[in-house]
Amino acid sequence: MGVHVPNWPRMMKRTTACAYLDLSAAELEREIAGGRLPHPIMLGNGLHWSRVELDDYVERLTGGHQASDWRKASPLYNG
Repeated sequence: MGVHVPNWPRMMKRTTACAYLDLSAAELEREIAGGRLPHPIMLGNGLHWSRVELDDYVERLTGGHQASDWRKASPLYNG
């Protein structure tokens, strides 16, 4: 894609989020369905992704920081 935006918007429409992550729309949808990227929210007249939330998800994917696992506190998962 090769698009460089020096100041990415805080909330991004699909095309901008795809450019930000260097993914096609189909790849973005697969990553969302797989739980590796966040779902968008309705803002104005369309769906938008939070840049901060996208960054957090990518940071977890790359091992930058580990998100707390809610299952650790659940007796169902700690049997």
